[in-house]
Amino acid sequence: MPNSLTCAQAPPATLDTVGLVDQRLGNAGTSGSAPISEDGDVDPWALPQLKDTGQSWKELSMASRVLQGAAGFLKACGLLGSLYLFICSLDILSSAFQLLGSKVAGDIFKDNVVLSNPVAGLVIGVLGTVLVQSSSTSSSIVVSMVASKLLTVRASVPVIMGVNVGTSVTSTLVSMAQSGDRDAFRRAFGGSAVHGVFNWLTALTLLPLESAAAPLERLSTLALGAASLQPGGRAPDILKVLTRPLTHLIVQLDADVITGSGTGNATNSSLIKRWCGTEAQTTAGNSSTCAAATGGPCPARNSSAAEEQLPCHHLFEGTALADLAVGFILLAGSLLVLCACLALIVKLLSSTLRGRVGQAVSTVVNADFPSPFGWLSGYLAILVGAGLTFALQSSSVFTAAVVPLVGVRVISLERAYPLFLGSNIGTTTTALLAALASPSDMLISAVQVALIHFSFNLAGILLWYVVPVLRLPIPLAKRFGDLTARYRWVAIAYLLLSFLLLPLAACGLSLAGSTVLAAVGGPLAVLVLLVILVAILQRHRPAWLPRRLRSWAWLPLWLRSLEPWDRLVSHCCPCKACSPPQAAAKEAHCYENPEVLVLASQQL
Repeated sequence: MPNSLTCAQAPPATLDTVGLVDQRLGNAGTSGSAPISEDGDVDPWALPQLKDTGQSWKELSMASRVLQGAAGFLKACGLLGSLYLFICSLDILSSAFQLLGSKVAGDIFKDNVVLSNPVAGLVIGVLGTVLVQSSSTSSSIVVSMVASKLLTVRASVPVIMGVNVGTSVTSTLVSMAQSGDRDAFRRAFGGSAVHGVFNWLTALTLLPLESAAAPLERLSTLALGAASLQPGGRAPDILKVLTRPLTHLIVQLDADVITGSGTGNATNSSLIKRWCGTEAQTTAGNSSTCAAATGGPCPARNSSAAEEQLPCHHLFEGTALADLAVGFILLAGSLLVLCACLALIVKLLSSTLRGRVGQAVSTVVNADFPSPFGWLSGYLAILVGAGLTFALQSSSVFTAAVVPLVGVRVISLERAYPLFLGSNIGTTTTALLAALASPSDMLISAVQVALIHFSFNLAGILLWYVVPVLRLPIPLAKRFGDLTARYRWVAIAYLLLSFLLLPLAACGLSLAGSTVLAAVGGPLAVLVLLVILVAILQRHRPAWLPRRLRSWAWLPLWLRSLEPWDRLVSHCCPCKACSPPQAAAKEAHCYENPEVLVLASQQL
């Protein structure tokens, strides 16, 4: 073959050759599925070796020390202020989604006929949590329904699984704010995807097992039988105490309306809270005559106590706007503040975590115990994630804070993974303590739902973390990150498909009945499993397959490559953010022609 062969002159691609090139490139230190950077073959997921190029503190003059100290103080204040506004905007975003979809979520949850189907229960848990943007609110609806005998414990287990999956949508939304930088977006989206992939894999693995043998329900029943429950105190509410002074000035919502819509006790009243308390007043029949005759207050028997409702003091108190309009206003405002705060946080983190400071922080966070106890480092990260989530009282805030750190190369994806697992455990322990503070008639049901949630996340850790070879969410998340670095629209497609379109399609099929769901979903599930099996055999044992199935070259290009879809998206969205970078586009074009890649692999 002449050396002047170009990509356009090469014959069609075959996956056998492409797999060989992938293997050789992987041995050389890069992956054929990831975009090749213009700076060289550098692993985009590896943490950089930070070096301090500035002067040491001892070499600085007094004036330089004062200026550097003042700059560091201002950066710290700006970082804390941005983080505070970021957390408040997350709270307002949750309120906006509740205004937009809370009653719809309540109507979905209270349909017991649909919830009797495990697949429908999982999907409804996902959709309900995405609509209200709060796993605590979704869990409280499930607890109320179980306590009110509207939902059995067995039917609530798939819903709890869906609630756990739906809570990972927040970190995915946060990763979108770093889409301006492709490398940072690759890592940030991969960090958010590792959380969602773990939740989806755990739910899809345990759902058939729970439908067949109900292990989580049996385990929670045994735990309740062995424990003597006593109502306890509520979990600490540190984060709400800090954010409530600001968020309550903007809007206050009545959570009882959401719960009531799920239990069938809802009214047509607005979700916006208008009355925030009562004040006792004392009235008498003829107070002036009584006071003149006795020279003192009226007797107690002539007085009666009356309560006056005190109005709330927030921006939308007494507004004539509908809940839907207020929800859209809060959604637009909170997203604007959220993106601005997140961009400022990323800038400040990139400026602060440099040199010795960044090296120290990265070393501490990603440190491993010395051999042979290095395997304990991940479990310590799980405990740290659980403790911080328990203290913050919000898994969404914790995961949303970790994702930008992954994007700016402070936390590795391998270390972020156990932190996210610990966050899942932390939010269930918070729910467990909150369940112990429930009324006596709801105590058993609330604690059992909380135990099921805890057991589900613990089983996921046993499945996808304890054995290192089974930590599949990490390579899958890296694959998603590499795809989004080349095609940014993949992130939006993942978000819509995982948390909206596919759940809505499954929900529609479940409404049509179990027969329709099995007739349509069964063949699709079998087809997906067969494709995965064939792809694994193509990579590792191609000789076991018929010659035609050793590659996907016989399929149309739009079924085996994202290039046609990327051209369509680029045509519909001709902006720079939607188009792939020049190096990635060149690589993708040559990737379709294996002979050129064979030459490159031979040189390697």
